Amino acid sequence: MIDNELAYMNETSIIKTILTIKDDAQVSVEIDDVDTIIWYDGNLTNITKEQILAKQVELRTEYNAQAYARKRKEEYPPLEDFLEAYTEKEIGGDSTKWDAYIVKYNKVRTDNPK
Repeated sequence: MIDNELAYMNETSIIKTILTIKDDAQVSVEIDDVDTIIWYDGNLTNITKEQILAKQVELRTEYNAQAYARKRKEEYPPLEDFLEAYTEKEIGGDSTKWDAYIVKYNKVRTDNPK
């Protein structure tokens, strides 16, 4: 499995979904299946399978909606480049690196629109 698939599964796992509904739930799940949920706290708020599955769809939708942000984060120039370019522009008066940084930064935003 590639890293993005693992991240996706972690973001939408049954346990994470339950904890999004009730952050202090005491629960375990085998093979990430709603039919294998074990409630150690007795499920006092009566969270249903339907609620879990609906919340999971909601979390997946939110996760997918942020794909552009994850991609941008990977592709933005390093922070060190920003610091060096900004410092040279502000202190040294040379905007060559700053201008190049801005071009790279804007390319990432253009290539990965919201």
